[in-house]
Amino acid sequence: MASGSYANKKPTPQEPVTGQLNIPLRTRALTNPPAAEPEEEEEEQGEHPLQTLTSKVVQLVKPSDKIAMQYHANRSVAKQPTNRIVDEYAQPPLQRHRPWLQPLIICLVISVVFSAVLISAGMFQRPGQPQLVNYYGGQVYSVQVGGNALVSKWQGNGPLAPQTPLPAHSGPYSVLGKPTLSAAFMNQVLAAYGSPAAGKGQKLYDLGAQYGIDPAFALAFFLHESSFGKAGEARSSLSLGNLRCIPNFKCQDGYAWFNTWEDGFEAWYKLIRNLYVAYWGLTTVDLIIPKYAPTSDNNNEAAYIASVKHSLDVWHGGQIFVS
Repeated sequence: MASGSYANKKPTPQEPVTGQLNIPLRTRALTNPPAAEPEEEEEEQGEHPLQTLTSKVVQLVKPSDKIAMQYHANRSVAKQPTNRIVDEYAQPPLQRHRPWLQPLIICLVISVVFSAVLISAGMFQRPGQPQLVNYYGGQVYSVQVGGNALVSKWQGNGPLAPQTPLPAHSGPYSVLGKPTLSAAFMNQVLAAYGSPAAGKGQKLYDLGAQYGIDPAFALAFFLHESSFGKAGEARSSLSLGNLRCIPNFKCQDGYAWFNTWEDGFEAWYKLIRNLYVAYWGLTTVDLIIPKYAPTSDNNNEAAYIASVKHSLDVWHGGQIFVS
């Protein structure tokens, strides 16, 4: 227990020391301080001096500076790196946004491949012997043109003398003889059918007279093979009878291609006169057709024979159109 003169002496209350904090202020706030506001008469009891000083500093900052401070604070937050979570099991964007696109692409690829296979199969399975056909003098000699043994012989200039005895009586449908149709009538037939060889009836007539073959048969073969040059290979080959490849002429698609219709006419006359008649002794339609268009070449021999005979009968009767 205290004793002495100071024992009963009450402690003198000391005034609280208010400390000052040196907080740097923005230059702009120091150079342009706002007008002093009247101080409050009394501070709230119990408020910390540091809080009081901080609130006064905040009041000195202009609104524009507050906006700038907020802008820089936002930029510092935006610049902070962010971690990106990647789901390795997530679907690819193509399946997630357009699920129908991938099956469509697969179907298109399959369709293109399938079409290419079909086209290739069709090219390699065309009728006729396999060959390179875009050249002259192709070595493709079917039974129609006599094969390699005779093909070079019957293409000579002019008609050949018979190599075998000819029958004494050939019958009503023998190809040998003088023209039974005039050039003018054949021009009418070609024009009526819209043939690309229209107007060439005179050349057809003259070649028939030169080789001793009735041109009416040439006209009938022309109609049956290509509707007078309007259908099939003849539209490009200019061949009256769709002859197979022979020397001295372009060979394409297994057929002889001629430069003019006149060349195609003469090649047919030479074939019939020099090969079928002179070498083989075949003079009638019934004997010529099985060699010219055999069943082995996907032809109907009986229908071909009947077609040629019917055309001859119609034209010899003075009619132009063959029904």
